[in-house]
Amino acid sequence: MFRDVRRPDQPNGRDQPLLGPVRLGGLALPNRVVMAPMTRARASGPGRVPTDLHAAYYAQRATAGLIVAEGAWVSERAVGFPRVPGIYAEAQVEAWLRVTGVVHALGGRIVLQLWHAGAFSHPDHLGGERPAGPSPVDPGETCRTEAGPRPTVTPREMTPADIDRTVAEYAAAAVNARRAGFDGVEVAANGAYLLAQFMNPRLNVRRDGYGADRARLPLEVVDAVAAAWDPARTGVRLSPWWTAADACRPAEGYPYTADEAALADYDGLVEELDGRGLAYLHLRGRALPRPGAVPDFAGFARYRRLFGGPLIANHGFGREAGNAVVEAGIADAVSFASPFIANPDLVARFALGVEPASDDPGTRYGGGPRGYVDYPIWPG
Repeated sequence: MFRDVRRPDQPNGRDQPLLGPVRLGGLALPNRVVMAPMTRARASGPGRVPTDLHAAYYAQRATAGLIVAEGAWVSERAVGFPRVPGIYAEAQVEAWLRVTGVVHALGGRIVLQLWHAGAFSHPDHLGGERPAGPSPVDPGETCRTEAGPRPTVTPREMTPADIDRTVAEYAAAAVNARRAGFDGVEVAANGAYLLAQFMNPRLNVRRDGYGADRARLPLEVVDAVAAAWDPARTGVRLSPWWTAADACRPAEGYPYTADEAALADYDGLVEELDGRGLAYLHLRGRALPRPGAVPDFAGFARYRRLFGGPLIANHGFGREAGNAVVEAGIADAVSFASPFIANPDLVARFALGVEPASDDPGTRYGGGPRGYVDYPIWPG
């Protein structure tokens, strides 16, 4: 079904598959190089409001085919990481409008990821209240707080009323994102956060319909968000191979690998997402077995067969592997995370065949301009 072009001798220039145009639902992209959502923790002021630094950061990267902006909290109850902006308050909407305005002025496209930490939070973030999750099962993770790292706690089980309110908060966040000038939204159902927690058989041991059908809440959220805006402006991010215990440490055996039962649940979820007319499915692939290894195309191909809409592949890709997965017909676009930190001109570097620079891991989270908006454009 797919051609084997894992290691092509890709020429420089516009004839690279990554540099060709593509349509993702209602989004027309000039190239297939997507900036992945990355938490950078620069919303250090009151109210979880994005700042002028955010506007400068995203403006520098406006040549990406699509920017998926960092996850933004859908409500105060969703918070699980310090200095991350929200999309639930009017001041946040107004501040994001400045960000999207400058990106659009430079010809870019930008969508906002909608985020809820669920049980992967801490009372320090929630006014002393326990986080809510699918079941009273401690994720066993370490949560970042303003006071430093804290172990997660046993959450309280979400009631039906909690669930209804959460779905409504996602829908309201989508409306706010549209008002803030975004071109679309991405539902974060990946990682170790709320919607992925409902998909996880260790964390979701409910005895109601949300336990019998672990995909029920993710689908309800996607449907509510799509109805609040437009399915063609709604993307979904999944990480089927990520298990909750892998968020901060490797599991036994191959890291980030869910068992076949969990993958079967994700198969069912993706089959349900197919046919909803969504903008795209954004998949984080398996962890690389070693630095520099070629990403596992087979995992993406598994879901390419189940989802007929546009697919964005993520995790561990460079220029050659990115061109290869698009050329093979497995993905329609490829997203890059850390390469975009140190290379705001990543698209141009791919076009010219210039090796991307490496970022400083010590400045990824928190702080000010250093390591955020001061990386040079090639050749410096």
